Amino acid sequence: MISCPIPQVVWFKRDLRLEDHAALYQAALAGPVVALVIVEPAYWQGADTSARQWRFWRACLTDLAKAIARRGGRLCLRIGDAVAELEALRRDIGPFALWAHEETGNGFTFARDRAVRGWARMRGVAFVELRQFGVIRGRGLNRDHWAAAWDAMMEQPVLPIPPIVWQSAPGHDVLPGAAALGLAPDDACASAAAGRGAALATLESFLFRRGEHYTRAMSSPLSAPDACSRLSWHLAYGSISMREVWHATRERYAALPKEARHWRQALRSFMARLHWHCHFIQKLESEPEAEFRPFARRYEGLRRTADPSRLAAWAQGRTGYPFLDAAMRALQATGWATFRMRAMLMSFAAYDLWQPWQEAGLVLARAFIDYEPGIHWPQCQMQAGETGINTVRIYSPVKQGFDQDPQGRFIRAWIPELSQVPVAWLHALDRMDRDQRRALCPDYPPPIVDHAAAARSAHQAIAALRGTAEARAEADRVQRRHGSRKRSTTRKREGKIAAVRDRGNERAQMQLDL
Repeated sequence: MISCPIPQVVWFKRDLRLEDHAALYQAALAGPVVALVIVEPAYWQGADTSARQWRFWRACLTDLAKAIARRGGRLCLRIGDAVAELEALRRDIGPFALWAHEETGNGFTFARDRAVRGWARMRGVAFVELRQFGVIRGRGLNRDHWAAAWDAMMEQPVLPIPPIVWQSAPGHDVLPGAAALGLAPDDACASAAAGRGAALATLESFLFRRGEHYTRAMSSPLSAPDACSRLSWHLAYGSISMREVWHATRERYAALPKEARHWRQALRSFMARLHWHCHFIQKLESEPEAEFRPFARRYEGLRRTADPSRLAAWAQGRTGYPFLDAAMRALQATGWATFRMRAMLMSFAAYDLWQPWQEAGLVLARAFIDYEPGIHWPQCQMQAGETGINTVRIYSPVKQGFDQDPQGRFIRAWIPELSQVPVAWLHALDRMDRDQRRALCPDYPPPIVDHAAAARSAHQAIAALRGTAEARAEADRVQRRHGSRKRSTTRKREGKIAAVRDRGNERAQMQLDL
């Protein structure tokens, strides 16, 4: 008697595609495939999730279900706790093998995946997790070899969709709405840009039409929405793989003539940022506590409690700093911001308002449609000066406004209360007297803090913690565990070289726009 292979359950999470999908590819070679998605209400009720993220993920799921249906299969949709739903599925279809990509998510998904592994061991279920990014699982990583491993993975061929024998399994027919998951109403919506087709079109338009001036245009909120790749949403939800983006970019770069100077510079910059994408996610993978605790533990409790009124004014774009408020309002409305704007917003919350990065980070996490925990939380720490190894960088919202929006077009687009204010005063409202302000912008608040004084106080507080031998020893530990090795690793003149390396890394880290 010939035994039939057991079902191979492929659990889709933030890898919502069929192409270049290692778990699906290997599962299809082993037996009939059940395509599984579990909607976990407890995840969506977390403090870092939002309806805008759900709508985008839901649209990607709908697109994935259609792609599976075109190939003769059916998506198995389950709603509930992951372990409970996997156990119910085992009762429904019998023994199966479970496949998934490794996920570096938030604290919820970390705990859930540990619970699923425990369930699989207890039930004798083979559970295979495969890499999809250049991130290496586990805490014991040697960073000296990480960059080479990233390069090796990205140079591997893109996996095609394998021949698949689909097996159906019982599940729900309809995805729930945001309200059913307890998510607050949210006007931002970009679901029209979701799914595989949108991801490929976005990549193509960036590489062949929009990206020529990426390097110099990525920072300004006026030019960045068109000049940046805008792939961050698609990478966060997996409608396109990092390796696909890498190969397409390399091919486009190789085909460029030497005279295409701007294009070549742009794509070199972009490829560098693809490295940084995984570099940051690796930090959270290697130290999951970084979502809640600073890498340098001596900073714990530095900003002890949040001030709800200050956080609310910042989150609503009502701090009295026009360019900063415009950036926040644009983010709240669209779900996306340039990397410089993200850094400026966190800097202001952490330094000017002296709020814990954990609390401010939750506000931003909910606002970002492209929320990627592995990038977000290490960046929150870095912008708050609590990594112990990065330069303390306090953004002046006034200077950023002059630099990035000199004519005030971005400010006027998002702050109608300032539409009548002349350009000469728009970035420095304190130049107006009381009568002028009452006449021109009566509904716009005065500055919530004095930036110069707040920045000076914050810098002094951070410097006091950094200036000890214990702080330097801890910084060395953080650097060994999490620091980049892309630059020179020679041990000669170690202190001087490390300082130069860190300054170079800082420049790259401050420009992560995808």
